[in-house]
Amino acid sequence: MSDAVMHTDLEGLPSPRRGKVRDVYDLGEHLLIVATDRISAFDVVLPTPIPGKGRVLTQLSAYWFQALNSVVANHLVSTDPSGYPAAARRHAAVLEGRSMLVRKAEPLPVECIVRGYLAGSGWKEYRNRGTVCGLPLPTGLRESEQLPSPLFTPSTKAPEGEHDENITFEEAAAAVGEDVARRLRDVSLALYREGARLAAGKGMLMADTKFEFGLGAGGGLVLIDEVLTPDSSRFWARASYAPGKPQESFDKQYVRDYLETCAWDKTPPGPSLPPEVVAETARRYQEILTLLTGGVPGT
Repeated sequence: MSDAVMHTDLEGLPSPRRGKVRDVYDLGEHLLIVATDRISAFDVVLPTPIPGKGRVLTQLSAYWFQALNSVVANHLVSTDPSGYPAAARRHAAVLEGRSMLVRKAEPLPVECIVRGYLAGSGWKEYRNRGTVCGLPLPTGLRESEQLPSPLFTPSTKAPEGEHDENITFEEAAAAVGEDVARRLRDVSLALYREGARLAAGKGMLMADTKFEFGLGAGGGLVLIDEVLTPDSSRFWARASYAPGKPQESFDKQYVRDYLETCAWDKTPPGPSLPPEVVAETARRYQEILTLLTGGVPGT
């Protein structure tokens, strides 16, 4: 495995806009998105990278963009640096396997979360109030149990270092317009169902996931950023699934679980990760890539 990439500054390209994980370069007609090996948890970027993580995110996103293209359009143009603009091609050694050339879209200020199982913050809320994001659920559900039907639970899109906040459908509609909010809900649920169906065929359960959308040049909805990766989704092995307890995950829940044992208040700066947690996190990310696509990250 190559050395971890914590950030990029590609000579000859404009200074990037840095998100929690991705460095985004404006190339004029297109954007160049570079997935680094940074990892965030509880909306805080941690100081320790996970080697190879950016390659996993990029290769999984490319796989799912293609697999889900019949549900909604997406922004992906290419993941092959040899076809990038000349100023980017010279950095092919860095970009190979961890970059995407994408069409521009106007990002919508809502994160579209779909929950198919009772886990994470949803389980905590259900234990206390019998609801998930304010939506009432039947009594007697167990931790990790499949919900009667998937729930669309939007949230705000907070700046780096701040926490996303759950919002109601009505609040999402106020932010983007009712027609767009309905489309976001319907497309998110359709993407989740199709993604979960395909993942189940590979022996994986997709407990929940997060989508991001933008508006394309013609005003149509476009799936952007990443899709069904272990950064944005919670994956469980179907063979070992047993409701009533936490499940072994193939995503960054492993890192969240470690951080819950630390004396950290979940505000910046985040704590460093010990080598054993880094190694196990990298292994889980690589394993979910192999299980879902049969691929292996570049070395």
